[in-house]
Amino acid sequence: MNIILIYLGKLLSFLSKLANLGNGSTWPGHIALKVNKKFIENILEKSNTKIIIIAGTNGKTTTAKLIKSILEENKNSVFHNYSGANLLNGIASSLILESSFLGKLDREYAIFEVDENVLPLILDIVLPDYILCLNLFRDQLDRYGEVNSIAKNWKKSLNNLTPKTTLILNADDPAVSYLGKTTKVSVKYFGINDKNLAINDVQNAADSVYCLNCNLRLNYKEIYFSHLGNWLCLNCNNKRAKIDLDNSNVYPLKGTYNRYNTLASFLLAKSLGLSDKIILTALKKFKPAFGRQEIIKYKDKNVQIFLSKNPTSFNESLRTLNDMNGKNILFVLNDNIPDGQDISWIWDIDLENLIKNDQNITVSGKRAYDMGLRIKYSDIKNFKIDSNLKKAFLFAINNIKKSDTLYVFPTYSAMLDVRKILTGKKIL
Repeated sequence: MNIILIYLGKLLSFLSKLANLGNGSTWPGHIALKVNKKFIENILEKSNTKIIIIAGTNGKTTTAKLIKSILEENKNSVFHNYSGANLLNGIASSLILESSFLGKLDREYAIFEVDENVLPLILDIVLPDYILCLNLFRDQLDRYGEVNSIAKNWKKSLNNLTPKTTLILNADDPAVSYLGKTTKVSVKYFGINDKNLAINDVQNAADSVYCLNCNLRLNYKEIYFSHLGNWLCLNCNNKRAKIDLDNSNVYPLKGTYNRYNTLASFLLAKSLGLSDKIILTALKKFKPAFGRQEIIKYKDKNVQIFLSKNPTSFNESLRTLNDMNGKNILFVLNDNIPDGQDISWIWDIDLENLIKNDQNITVSGKRAYDMGLRIKYSDIKNFKIDSNLKKAFLFAINNIKKSDTLYVFPTYSAMLDVRKILTGKKIL
């Protein structure tokens, strides 16, 4: 049966690409799991492939590509569920596309980035070699609930792991760091120790600012963004874990948040036994994943896309933009299912402090007027609204010089829409 599903899935993917309807990264897996609920287990149990799972709110796709690039630099065969298809059907689809027609998976490593709610589900059916937990922020509250609920579900699942698995955790995120305190598996931590990157105070978009041990408010020696930093509880002495890796000589992408992605990838690669030389060479060659600081040429002008799907990612994208002295911005806000249909989070973006008076702003998307209202309440006057994305994009791109760059800040489905305008192709 699985062989038939693989044949069918490969055919669907081929036809999807042929018709320019996407890469077929979800439907083949959706059908396979409908027919055989144990399809993922069946394929993996016959393989010697080492499994790396990446979980977190922000940075999964970038980190997965960083790790893939490092492993390929080391001449390893590796694949991951490309295109950000991070639900079970996306994982199943990636297995279909990478397996032979006889159902054999002949790769040394598989990297699966997983949705926050999917981590407990995938751990019920797969025993990975490595789990990398990046961060936890508010994101799509209508689907996920609060951060503490996700952290509790993660903790329950991680406590059931066997010694086969190694955990790689972000020590600077209190909710993620806490996951390593009760598990029986080997744990390694990454984080930042650089006072030059610290900000003044906990941001409005911060989430995990209370001790998970005694529920009192945490103190910070340094804050790097949101609730990430060198934290401790003065009441029960719960504090940031000892960090195994806090620096890299190469950071291929701009922004403090991408330092964390780089450090996470570096630590995992070192845990696999790879040399610093191989890792740094791969980092120097690295090209960003789609929509994650990706630069696309459009009629001889540069368009750079910063996926911004929740308050923290939006704030950090704006901070990075200001460090780059960016002037021309297109905000695209959608409320489709992949974005989350509750857009109240836009009121937690720190626009008042992060938007400059000399920046040119265009606003579009299904909820363009909601975003426009948010901007208006920030006392920002230099912006234009057009809910028609193509018209808004053409207005913004036609009003910049060839030497300038248009910076696009889209939610997830909006990012796919923007890329289709730029490239004429769908991803999913």
